[in-house]
Amino acid sequence: MKIAFFCIPAHGHTNPMLPVAAELVRRGDSVCFYSFNEFRDKIERTGAEFISCDTYLPKVDEEEMSRLMSVSKTEMTLQAIRTTMNMNDFLEEEFRSFQPDVVYTDSVCFWGKLNAWKHHVPMVCSTSTFAFNQLSSKYMKQSRAEVKDMILGLPKISKELKTLRPYGYEVKSALALVANDNQTDTVVYTSRRFQPYAESFTSHYQFVGPSVFSDLLPQKEKPRPLIYISLGTVINDRPDFYLACIKALREMDVDVIISRGRYMDEKKLGTLPDNIKTYERVDQLEVLSRADVFITHCGMNSVSESLYMATPMALYPQTDEQNAVARRTREIGAGILLDDDSAEGIRRTVKTLLSDQKYAKTAKECCDDFRSCSGAKGAADFIENAPHSCDEVDPIAEMNKVNKIWSILFPIFATLIGILLGVHVSWGLGITVGVILGVLSYPLNTCVQKLRYRAVIRKLKK
Repeated sequence: MKIAFFCIPAHGHTNPMLPVAAELVRRGDSVCFYSFNEFRDKIERTGAEFISCDTYLPKVDEEEMSRLMSVSKTEMTLQAIRTTMNMNDFLEEEFRSFQPDVVYTDSVCFWGKLNAWKHHVPMVCSTSTFAFNQLSSKYMKQSRAEVKDMILGLPKISKELKTLRPYGYEVKSALALVANDNQTDTVVYTSRRFQPYAESFTSHYQFVGPSVFSDLLPQKEKPRPLIYISLGTVINDRPDFYLACIKALREMDVDVIISRGRYMDEKKLGTLPDNIKTYERVDQLEVLSRADVFITHCGMNSVSESLYMATPMALYPQTDEQNAVARRTREIGAGILLDDDSAEGIRRTVKTLLSDQKYAKTAKECCDDFRSCSGAKGAADFIENAPHSCDEVDPIAEMNKVNKIWSILFPIFATLIGILLGVHVSWGLGITVGVILGVLSYPLNTCVQKLRYRAVIRKLKK
């Protein structure tokens, strides 16, 4: 079987695809992995054929690079569209010569998705975060800056999307490219237990648990606790935060490992105490297997690996997706939100995680849950058998039937109430009540949505 892998140039999106590629190669499948030179060694170690795509990345100026480094969704979307356009001729020839039976593409890799659709090849999406729909996306708490970026960026994105149409790519919006529905075959690297609103996803979604290269088991026995700190591979040039961690932990009877990333100069941290060591990068799974607390930015991979190694967390999210992961981790009881990033706040949070064993107990339960999942083998099975058919009821579609009726009837009801009060009492009161009902429409709609969702799920479970 011939399988084409596509991914964006990001470690967090590439890493979980690697064990899947290795498993497919082991089975005798032919895997071409379209990626970027930074990931060549990792990909070639899986046995897959690495195809470099670096020459097709758009050139970015300093301002654009700054926006990319700040995780601007508008800038990332614009660059993804331009990359797709740049790769068109190249991928036309690749699909003609390789003739893949299946495309396995990261869910935000536009050129992978669009070319699968364009060439009518069965597609399976790789989702490196939670599976998001209109229910689970409520876990994402966007900052004002992120909302502003999205609103101001919509006209630019709409204009850029139009440049794809002459190349045979028909897409109405960036959301249609990013969002998967209940008819899209999708691999998610978490368990159903950890996935928010798991019952709202059909069997087109395969929850395989963490996809990792490791046979390690948690090994927590040691002379004193180990605290591990990492802010991931993107937004990690934070000497202020690392210095606060050093100040918080230098006098505690603990060992500390900081993975500072390649963008941060170690000299900015000054002279370190004997119990604290920093590295540009570490074998994260190995460190987590020994760690007692993980101070993390809440990237999905990092949280998954932490729970896979039964390590509770101090949650320090930086983006909306990380906020969603942090919220779920806190919800199940495997971590504490680090809402005070002063030295005192960090020290207090770490002490709580070390002293209150309920966090370690929950992390161990998640560890057992994750290790019971099918992993890379389950993902490989799912890919090899694509496309999948599904005759079950779509919970989201059922829920939306009532939502559509509500969205039509409630404004009519609010208007009528306002008119009646205006005619029979006073127009001032009518307008006031109308405005109040308008403000209440969103929370009321959310309530109706949840009630309908619960009713649909109860019905499906009978």
